Amino acid sequence: MPAMWNWLIAATEELARGRFWQAQFLLLVAAAAAAAIVYGLRARAATRAAKARPTLAELAAAKRELEHTVSERTAELALLKGRFETALRGAKVYIFSQDRDLRYRWVYSPRGEDAGVNMLGRTDDEILSGADREILVSAKRQVMETGEPLDIEAYYPMPEGRVLFAIHIDPVFGPDKRIDGVRCAAIDIWRLRSLESEQLRLTAELRTALARYEIALRGSNVTVFTQDHDLRYTSISNEFLGRQVDEIVGRSEEELIPAENRAAGVAIKRAVLDSGEPGDGEVQIKDGAIQRWFDLHIEPLRDDAGHIVGLTCAAVDITARREAAEHLHLLMRELTHRSKNLLAMVQALARQTARYSGSMDAFIDQFNARLQAFARSHDILVQEEWHGASLGDLVQSQVGPYVDRNASQLTLSGPPLRLSPEAAQSLGLALHELAANAAKYGALSAADGRIAITWERHSGENNKGVEVQWTESGGPKVAEPAKRGFGSLVIEGNLAKTLESDVEMRFLTGGLRCRINIPEKHLLPAAARAD
Repeated sequence: MPAMWNWLIAATEELARGRFWQAQFLLLVAAAAAAAIVYGLRARAATRAAKARPTLAELAAAKRELEHTVSERTAELALLKGRFETALRGAKVYIFSQDRDLRYRWVYSPRGEDAGVNMLGRTDDEILSGADREILVSAKRQVMETGEPLDIEAYYPMPEGRVLFAIHIDPVFGPDKRIDGVRCAAIDIWRLRSLESEQLRLTAELRTALARYEIALRGSNVTVFTQDHDLRYTSISNEFLGRQVDEIVGRSEEELIPAENRAAGVAIKRAVLDSGEPGDGEVQIKDGAIQRWFDLHIEPLRDDAGHIVGLTCAAVDITARREAAEHLHLLMRELTHRSKNLLAMVQALARQTARYSGSMDAFIDQFNARLQAFARSHDILVQEEWHGASLGDLVQSQVGPYVDRNASQLTLSGPPLRLSPEAAQSLGLALHELAANAAKYGALSAADGRIAITWERHSGENNKGVEVQWTESGGPKVAEPAKRGFGSLVIEGNLAKTLESDVEMRFLTGGLRCRINIPEKHLLPAAARAD
C-alpha cells in the first residue's frame, strides 16, 4: 500500500514538470499496484468466507438441536409439574411462601388455582384470629429467628370451617444468605385424625368384645381352635386336653389325639374341608385317665379370595351332659322300679286295710292315715335325694302327729344313724302303726301317757345293726289281743320279710314294749351317702 502512494506522488511531480509520458507511466504502475492490492483483498476475503461456511452450518445445527432439547425438557417439566400437582391434590397438600412480614407471596392449593388468590398480599394477622393466629405466627417467627425447620399442627380457616393441618415450615434465604421469609407445606389431617379416633374407638370396642369373648369361653366348656389343611393347629382359645396353648399350636392331630379316638374327629374335619360345608358331630377323646365327650361344630376357613385354607372348630365339652343323661336314664329306670314298688305297696295297703276294716268309713280313715305315713317317709327320702334317711328324722315324722303340741309325751334317744331307702319305708310304716295304736288304745290315749323311743347300734359278731326300742307307760292297762290285726302284720311280718329284721312285741300291763333289730346291711355311713 505505501508503494502505491509513492508511485502516485512521483506521477504528480512529473506532471508538474511537464513530463506527461513519465507521469502516465507512473500512474499505470500505481494502478497496477492498486489492482494487485484489490485482488489480494478479494482472495483473502474469499478464503475467509470459505472457512466460515462450515462454522455457520454447525451453529445452525446446534441451534436446531438446542431448540429440540429445550422443547423436550419443557414437555418433561410440564409432565412432572402435572404429576406433582396431582400428587399434591391427592394428598391434600397446600404450599405457600411468606415474606418477613408474613405476607403471602405465593400460594398453591389442591382445590384449584383460584382457591388461594384471596390470601395473596395479606398477612396472618388479617386472615387468622385468636389462638390459631398466635400458634402459627409464633412458629413462623421462630423459624425466621433460628433458621431451623419446624413441624406443628394447627388450624386454618377453610370454606367448610376450621380444618386441622400438619404444617412443615422452612426458612427462605435471599441472595445475601439472609432469611427473608418462610415456605410452608400444610397437609389436611382432619380426616386422618377422625380416622385415628374412629380406629381407637373400634379398637376399644374390639378389645372389650374380645375380653367378653375370652370371659365367656373361660366360664364355659367351649374351646375354639383353627387348623390348616394338614389338620395342624394354628390357634386355640384355651388349654385343651391337659395341654397349654403353646403346647398345642403347631402340632398335628396325630400328635395330640390318641389313636383310638382320632378317626371320628378326623372324618368330620376332612368332610368339611372337602365339601366346604359346615359339619357337626360328637366324639369321645381320652384325657389322661378320663374319657371326655365333645360336641364339635366345624366350619371351613377361607382366605380373602374365598379359597379354603383350613377350618375353625368350636368344641363343647359335653362329658357332664352325657353323664347326666346316663344318670337320668338310670334314675328313670330306678323311678320306674320304685313306682312299681310304690304302687304294689299301695295296692297291698289298700287290700289289707280293706280286709281288716269293719266299714267303709273305717277303711277310708285307716287307708288315708297309712298313705300319709308312707308319704312322710317319702318326703324325707326326697329331701335326701333318695340317698337314705336319718333314723331320728324318720321317728319324729311318724310319731310327731300323734303327740301333744309340746311333744312332752315323747322321749327320743339314740346316736345319728342313716337308713337305706328300703329300710326307711318299711320302718316308717311300722312306726306309724305303733303310734296309731298308742293313740287309740295305748299310752297316747291318756293325758299322762308317755312313749320312750331309743335306738342303739350293735357291733357284736352275731348282732350287727341297730336295735330300736319302743316303750309305752302311763296309759291304760294292756292285755294280749285275742287276734292280731293289720298293724301287727305290718310290724312283725313286713319288717321280718322286707328287712330280715328280728321283731319282738310284748303286751305288758304297764304298756306295750316293742324291740326291732335292723341288720347292718340296711345302715349307711353317717358322714357319706349311698351311691
